[in-house]
Amino acid sequence: MYNFDRIIDRKGTNAYKLDLREAYFGSEDVIPLWVADMDFAAPPEVQKAIQERSQHEIYGYTVRKEPFRKAIADWQAYKHNWNVNPDWVEFSPGVVPALVISVLAFSNPGDGVIIQTPVYYPFYHVVEDNDRELLKNSLVEKNGRYEINFDEFEEMAAKPSTKIFMMCNPHNPVSRVWTKEELLRIHEICLKHNVLVLADEIHSDLTLFGHKHIPFASLNEEAANNCLVFMAPSKTFNIAGFSTSYVISSNEKLLRAYRKKQNGLQMHMGHVFSGVITETAYNEGREWLKELIAYIEGNIQFVKDFIQNNIKGVKVIEPEATYLLWLDFKEWGMEQNELKRFLIDKAKVGLSDGSTFGAEGKGYMRLNVASPRSIIEKALKQIADSRK
Repeated sequence: MYNFDRIIDRKGTNAYKLDLREAYFGSEDVIPLWVADMDFAAPPEVQKAIQERSQHEIYGYTVRKEPFRKAIADWQAYKHNWNVNPDWVEFSPGVVPALVISVLAFSNPGDGVIIQTPVYYPFYHVVEDNDRELLKNSLVEKNGRYEINFDEFEEMAAKPSTKIFMMCNPHNPVSRVWTKEELLRIHEICLKHNVLVLADEIHSDLTLFGHKHIPFASLNEEAANNCLVFMAPSKTFNIAGFSTSYVISSNEKLLRAYRKKQNGLQMHMGHVFSGVITETAYNEGREWLKELIAYIEGNIQFVKDFIQNNIKGVKVIEPEATYLLWLDFKEWGMEQNELKRFLIDKAKVGLSDGSTFGAEGKGYMRLNVASPRSIIEKALKQIADSRK
């Protein structure tokens, strides 16, 4: 029903993915497969809702009423089997800004914040730019799959100064969907040592190949009482240019403290389209998402087969979620900058540099496969040809 093979020209739209190629790669002559948005049209239902709202001539300050929170609650029940009271939902200006707000609300300068590396690079800035101590619990790769070093995690959590664990689930860039057993162990450690969990679950709707996302707050009442969950339809429906994110917590005290800090920073107003887009995407975008997931899974299988048959020395870390593939180039024996320049200058392909996700990302690159398959095929052929 939906055509994900259609190539859409994004030139002239001020697209971050295209217009910052010169700044990031030093060249505009690369196929951009880096920034985590998709090259697919948003669902037609969402486009229609935007167009209808835009026909009204006034674009003033906007509030998000009960349908906004109800759409979110209904989506969580449908997609994640999580019963959310609409009163637990608070709008946020973005997942990363909401993490900053939470760090400011629930810790003090010098306090420790645990992150699991390699990880989405803004996590580092959220902690360090706000004068908190960065505690890096490095994930361990075993046979192409990343696992948590729980002994180290508990050592960090046990420090009296540690106040927050900032979790990424599903994890970006290693594409893990943490299991119930892993989440329960995280919960037990954090509860034992009085560490608050901030759960970035923005990729939760994009699980793949039968994997199921478990919202941290859905584990049990104790876990729900010790966390804030951060979500958005932005990655799911390719609407990241709008403010559509939100925070969920059943702990009234935590939600009240979050809201107070957000209001104090004057970051609570949002976008004139945010409510209608969120409601429409969640209420009317279910079939579109099913077809999107099938297409992304097809792209991933295509990449795996192509690399296996045509590009020696590159390993694909098996993805459990997201449209972002974590590629291991270590067998090529290149220094990180050499690898990056080779892909840019020889292959003319722009991938995300693995080292931007932390020291553990050296030797890796991140490939965004949320593009028409013909574009993915062209990029892979250019990499293969550059090695001949």
